[in-house]
Amino acid sequence: MTSAPLLHVKGLRVGFATEGGELQAVDGVSFDLAPGEVLAIVGESGSGKSVTAQTIIGLTRSPNARIEGSVRLRDTELMNASEAELRRFRGEQIAMVFQDPMTSLNPVYRVGDQIVEAIRAHREKMSNAEARKLAVEMLGSVGIPEPARRVDDYPHEFSGGMRQRAMIAMALALAPDVLIADEPTTALDVTIQAQILDLLGGLNRERNLATILITHDLGVVAEVADRVLVMYAGRVVEEGTLDQIFYDPQHPYTWGLLGSLTRLDRPRPKRLPQIRGAPPSLLDLPTGCSFRPRCPHAFDRCTELPDLAARLEEASEHRDRCWLTPEQKREERGVEGRIGLEEPA
Repeated sequence: MTSAPLLHVKGLRVGFATEGGELQAVDGVSFDLAPGEVLAIVGESGSGKSVTAQTIIGLTRSPNARIEGSVRLRDTELMNASEAELRRFRGEQIAMVFQDPMTSLNPVYRVGDQIVEAIRAHREKMSNAEARKLAVEMLGSVGIPEPARRVDDYPHEFSGGMRQRAMIAMALALAPDVLIADEPTTALDVTIQAQILDLLGGLNRERNLATILITHDLGVVAEVADRVLVMYAGRVVEEGTLDQIFYDPQHPYTWGLLGSLTRLDRPRPKRLPQIRGAPPSLLDLPTGCSFRPRCPHAFDRCTELPDLAARLEEASEHRDRCWLTPEQKREERGVEGRIGLEEPA
C-alpha cells in the first residue's frame, strides 16, 4: 500500500488484574493500517486478537485493566481520549462488527429500530424518518432482500447470515474510515461464509475502508486479506503479506495453522492435522518463546525470547519471532509434501 497509515498502533500492552495475578492479554502489538487495506489478525482462542481490537476503540477500559502504548487515528491519540471523545469516534470513524450477531442485537427490538438508534446517536439533527430511510438503504446495500419489509423484523426472524449482514449494515451506516470485523463468519455455514467474505471484500473496495479482520481460520484470510498478523499468547509471532505468510511462513506456529487446514486436493488423512497440546495460561507463560512447549523444533536457545525482527534479506517487511535460520525453517516446515508442523516422535 502506498497510502499513508490511517491507523497506527504502537507497543500496545493490555493487562488485567486477577486473583491469580496480572494476566497479560496483549504484549507489545504494533501495526499500521492504510485506507483500502485488509489486515487479518490470526490465532487460536485466547491469543489476544479480540482484546487488541476492543482496546483500539476503548472497550477494555476498566479499573482492573492496565493499558499501555499508542493508538493513533490520523493525528488523534485515542489512548488519551476521554469516554465522551471515544463515543464520537466509535461508529463515526471506527466501527466494529462483533463476533456473535445474535447476542449483539437486542432480541426485543426490531432490527431497523436498532440501526436507527445507532444512526441518531451520532446524527441528532436527522429525523426518525430520515434515519429509517438510511437503515433501509444500508440493509439493501449488504444484500438483504426486501429491506423495506425486513427492516421491521425482529432478530429471531433473521437467519444467522442475515443477522451478520444487519450488523455490518449498522457498522457502516455512518460511513466510518476503519472497520473491525471480529470473527464475522463464525457459526455460519460454508456458503454463507463465502457470501459474507465477498460482501466485506466488495465494501472494502467500494468505500476504500481500512479493515481489520479477526479470525482463527486461515482459509478466511486467504479470501480477502492483504497483510497478516499471527498472534500467540498475546504476542505477534509473525507478520507479512498474504503471499509471504502462505508461501514462505517463518514461524512454526504459522506452519501448524497452515497444516491444520483441510485440503480437498489431497487424500483424506486418517486424522485431522493439529497442533499438539494447548495454548499456555497467560498467568504462567513459559520462559522464552511461548510456543516452545508445543514446538517439535525447539532447541536450547528457545528459552530466550526472540525479538519480532526481519530475518529474510529478500523481504524486509516480513518479521517473525523464531531463532531458527531461514534455511532451517524451509527445511523443517515440509511435512508430507506441504507446509505443516511435524508430529512429535
